[in-house]
Amino acid sequence: MATAMVIGAQWGDEGKGKIVDYLAAKADVVVRSQGGNNAGHTVVTGGKAYPLRLMPSGILYPGTICIIGTGVVVDPKSLLEEMKKLEDQGIDAKHLCISTRAQVVFPYHIRLDEAEEARKGSRKIGTTKNGIGPCYADKINRIGIRICDLMDKEVFAEKLKYNVEQKNMLLEKLYGVEGFDYEKMLSDYLNYAEKIRPYVTDTNYLVQTLVSEGKNVLFEGAQASMLDCDNGTYPFVTSSHPTAGGACIGAGIGPHMMKNIFGVVKAYSTRVGEGPFPTEQKNETGNRIRELAHEYGTVTGRPRRVGWLDARAVKYAAALSSFDYLAITRLDILDSLEEIKVCVGYEYEGKEIKEYPADLKFLEKVTPIYKTYEGWKEKISDIRDYDELPEKCKAYLEDISRIIGVPLGIISVGPEREETIVLKKVF
Repeated sequence: MATAMVIGAQWGDEGKGKIVDYLAAKADVVVRSQGGNNAGHTVVTGGKAYPLRLMPSGILYPGTICIIGTGVVVDPKSLLEEMKKLEDQGIDAKHLCISTRAQVVFPYHIRLDEAEEARKGSRKIGTTKNGIGPCYADKINRIGIRICDLMDKEVFAEKLKYNVEQKNMLLEKLYGVEGFDYEKMLSDYLNYAEKIRPYVTDTNYLVQTLVSEGKNVLFEGAQASMLDCDNGTYPFVTSSHPTAGGACIGAGIGPHMMKNIFGVVKAYSTRVGEGPFPTEQKNETGNRIRELAHEYGTVTGRPRRVGWLDARAVKYAAALSSFDYLAITRLDILDSLEEIKVCVGYEYEGKEIKEYPADLKFLEKVTPIYKTYEGWKEKISDIRDYDELPEKCKAYLEDISRIIGVPLGIISVGPEREETIVLKKVF
C-alpha cells in the first residue's frame, strides 16, 4: 500500500496545488476529500497556469483516476463550467469520478451565504459567498441533498421542493431578499444531473478497493489546518475539516490507510478574510512580499493578508494531523530580502504561551516571539539539489524543521512543476 496526503499547514493558499501536482505524476489516483468550489488551487506547468476549483489537481494527468470524494460539496453548474474550461485548454475530464454521497450546492445556499454575510456587517466571516457554509449546515441538519438523490428524479424532486419552500421563507421573511422558483431549479438541476451522471460512482468503495490493491493513492486537501471548523481560529474558519482525520472521513477510508502526510508550509504566512493573524505585516514588508508573490486569491482575486512565517501555528497544525514531512513552498519569494523573521512562539504579558489559544480575543493580544535570519540574497529557482542551496537558506529551512519538529520532505523553489527539490520520495 502506497498512500500520501497533502495538507495545508497554515490558513490556505500555501501552494498545495503544486505539491499535489508534483506527487500526482507518479500517483494512480488523486482524491479530493473536502471543501467546495471556494477552494482554488493553481497548477503551473509548461508556462501555463491552470486554476482549479473543484477538480482534483491530478486531472492534468490523463492516466490518473481523479476522485471528488464524499466530504466535498459539489456545485454542479460550477463543476461543468470548470470541465468546459479545461476542455478548451485540451484537458479531458473523462477520468473523473464523483461520490454518490457528496452533498450538492444550490443557488439558495449561495444567496443565504451572501445575505448572512451582509447581515453580519462588521462581524462578517469573510466567506467566498459560494454557498459552502450553508450547504454543510444543511448536511449537518440532515436536510442536505446528495449526488445520489440528484440521480433519482422522484427523490430529488421531493427533497428539493421541501428545501426550496423552507429556504424561500428564510430568504424572504428573515433576510428580505427574493426567493427561488422551484420548477426552474428542478429543471436546471435535472439537466446538470444528466451531464454528470457518467462520472458518478460509489467512491468510498472505489478508494478502499484501490488502496487495498496497492495503488499509489494521493489525498488532496483543500483550505488548511488553521481553518479547521473545530480546531482552527473559529468562527473565522471553513465549514469542513482540512486535516488528516478529516481526509479519512471525506475520502471514506480508515486512519491506518493514511501514510506519508505532507504539511505544506509557505515560507511566509498569508491569510484571506477576517480573523486573528499574529504575524501580519501591515507595512512595506507585507506589501513587498504580496507584490513579489502576487498574493491575490485564486477564486476571489482579493488581496491576501501577508506576514512572517508563524512556526508556532504550524507546529500546532503538525500535531493535529501527525505530519510526517514538511513541504516548504514559495521559498524563492524571499530571495531578495535582507532579513527574514520567523515566529517561534507567543508571549502574553511577559509569559510565553505554550498552547494555541482558542479565545480569539486573547489570541489578538499575544505578541509574536521572533527569530531573525539573514537573507541569502541569491536566486534559487534553478537549483534542484538541496546541497546546492545557499548556506543561509539551508539554515533557515533546517531551523524551521527543528522548531516544528517535522523533517523536510519537499522544497519548492518556483511555481513550475520542475522547480522542486525532493528529499522524500513516496511513490
